[in-house]
Amino acid sequence: MNVVRIVLKELAGMFIDDGNLALLALILIAGVTAAVKLLALPPLLGGILLLIGCLAILARSVRRAASRRR
Repeated sequence: MNVVRIVLKELAGMFIDDGNLALLALILIAGVTAAVKLLALPPLLGGILLLIGCLAILARSVRRAASRRR
């Protein structure tokens, strides 16, 4: 049972290295999707928001990881 738990943890770690990064990305995607579908936001603007949001989330994650290494 312990081996199975370790294998599943390693498998999840391959896809979700930083839980906060994954959670923020999911929230961003859900928010932009809702804005495009419910608020009639143009899809091109939604795509731009996704790009800028993902870059901001990634920069924040990299900054946090760099500060942990110091």
